Amino acid sequence: MSEESDVAEETNANVQTSDESKKEAEQARLKKIFRLIEGEEVLLTKRPSTFAFLGMYLLGLVVLAIHFLFDNANSLGDDESSGFVKFALFMIDITGGEKYPFGFVFVMLFITWMNRLVNVSTSGRWVTIGLLIISLTPMVLQADDVLYWVTDLWMDEPVGDFIPIGQYNYTLFGLFFVSVYTALTYYYQRSFHYAVTSDAVIFEHSFLLSRSHRRILFDRISEVMVERTPVGTLLGFATVTILTDSGVGIVEENTGPGIAGAIPGTTEKEGDSKAEKASKGILRSAIGLLTYQRTIRTVRADPKHCMYNIRNWESAKALLNEKHKEHSQSNLLRDLKDTIVASSDDK
Repeated sequence: MSEESDVAEETNANVQTSDESKKEAEQARLKKIFRLIEGEEVLLTKRPSTFAFLGMYLLGLVVLAIHFLFDNANSLGDDESSGFVKFALFMIDITGGEKYPFGFVFVMLFITWMNRLVNVSTSGRWVTIGLLIISLTPMVLQADDVLYWVTDLWMDEPVGDFIPIGQYNYTLFGLFFVSVYTALTYYYQRSFHYAVTSDAVIFEHSFLLSRSHRRILFDRISEVMVERTPVGTLLGFATVTILTDSGVGIVEENTGPGIAGAIPGTTEKEGDSKAEKASKGILRSAIGLLTYQRTIRTVRADPKHCMYNIRNWESAKALLNEKHKEHSQSNLLRDLKDTIVASSDDK
């Protein structure tokens, strides 16, 4: 019986040693990733949820659907076809038929413009550049056909037929573009890494050649905010934003249309009469009133500076609140008071 107990104790000791070794190895790995200082320990790590960038994936599906629609508009078109199919057929007909991609380019440029205008999660610079590349690729690949179509309007011998690729295959190029876009989106999503350590909150971002690292000490935190969108509520994720006294987490935004620079036709000249100067002044005031911009300070969920759409956000928030309380001035003063009182009692 004692031999069995010894074996069991030895097994438990080996398991504990193995667990400790794995923990030490994991801490060493995290120390390198988050550039920890000596004696600092990682308490919690988070990454954005799988559905954190759902809008970007949906945009890819929209782009693929447009490619498929223009590639199959004629085969899908009939009296009972949907409005989108009829619209695609209309755009194809008025922009040179199936041989020229003007209709597709117009629709893609319109989507690019609208996506940039509404200022959502997919309105960033790189997504806009990608949409522009997708929009203009048919024109580049069929530049010889377009040039032939244009010069055929007034020349007896049109110029063209110097690019060997031929017509733009909507389905093949759509699958290629969306595959590359989806892979980059997933890579971008995995490029964010967050950690709560024994000393600070760390935001790490590494995407292609871009690198950023932000470290916020707990005593600098003024507020911890949680934002849950309707999709996040359904899928179980939320954004945890940390605000500091120095303004981290808060951005300035201009509201209202606004017109930059001088308004044409309202600049006063030397030869203007008093009536002309007065009318231009009134016009400037009226347009300025209509285009007045107001600057506001608001919280924007930037994945580089907040725990963006993370799962199990409750544990992250609870740990942040606990560490913030532990390092707050009021708590330090309370500990100092208790220490002084204890010392007085000992005497």
